[in-house]
Amino acid sequence: MFSPSGIFKKLVKSRFQISWIALLVFVSLLGIQCKTEKSASKSAGATKSIYSRDNLVAWCIVPYDVKERTPEERAQMLNKLGITKLAYDWREKHISTFDAELEALKKHNIQLQSFWYMSGPEPEKDKNLKIILDVLQRHNVKTQIWCMLVNIKGLDSMTQEQKVVAHAKPLRYIAEQAAKIGCSVGLYNHGGWYGMPENQVQLIDYLKMPNLGIVYNFHHAEDDVERFPQFLPLIKPHLMTVTLMGLVKGPRAKVVPVGQGNAEQEMMRLVKESGYTGPISIINEDTAPDAEEGLRLNMTGLQKILQAMGETEALKTYQ
Repeated sequence: MFSPSGIFKKLVKSRFQISWIALLVFVSLLGIQCKTEKSASKSAGATKSIYSRDNLVAWCIVPYDVKERTPEERAQMLNKLGITKLAYDWREKHISTFDAELEALKKHNIQLQSFWYMSGPEPEKDKNLKIILDVLQRHNVKTQIWCMLVNIKGLDSMTQEQKVVAHAKPLRYIAEQAAKIGCSVGLYNHGGWYGMPENQVQLIDYLKMPNLGIVYNFHHAEDDVERFPQFLPLIKPHLMTVTLMGLVKGPRAKVVPVGQGNAEQEMMRLVKESGYTGPISIINEDTAPDAEEGLRLNMTGLQKILQAMGETEALKTYQ
């Protein structure tokens, strides 16, 4: 018997089933798309190398530059080289140009990766620390302060524990002041007790301050080459930046430009395989009188090593 209501119910049921099926198909396709996008993202991340040009930091190009470039000239040079980050080393004569330096970096879209600071045992009395912190705060720049500690007296007669306490006191003050303006502090290896990576880790563990880390420099790794594989896992969780330089093996390694040594390639491979994802700096100190020539020389050596390592994606960024 003809029933309008029955036909209506069948149509509703049919449309409901079609809509439900369409919804399932849509959800399935969405899931596939999400998986594809995640896979693509993961794949893209896997090809991103820490040794790519856009991850490089220029270091020691202010005092080590026979041309004595102005802040504007230096920023233009970095733009020319395709380097987008600067670690700022300085001497007393550069203090009057601190503001100009930060203004030039901003103008040329260069990130201030770090600001160098060398401290004695009483940084609270050091006017230079206040000057650095004031200029960073004035320009609203949050960065790393690469810190070297010197002139801690009586180390030869101290126990290991006493050495830790003696170095921790000034380091705590510097880190506290840096934290107030959103900056971190990187312990810089430059020889002596403070420069030993194991001692730096012990200092960080002792202080337990979240804005402390380690800046490891191949340029001062003359005594570290053989034991580098042993302490790298120890410092890796704290690494802020790794600076490259060439190293020729010996009782005490000889420092040479990147790509001219016989130890740096293996050390670079270990850094990469450690899972480190931070910036890589290249240094001009002891490389060339002209900062631009020194950076180019080390970048050329870096490309030579990347070729040997099969880092084809990273090499493309230098073309």
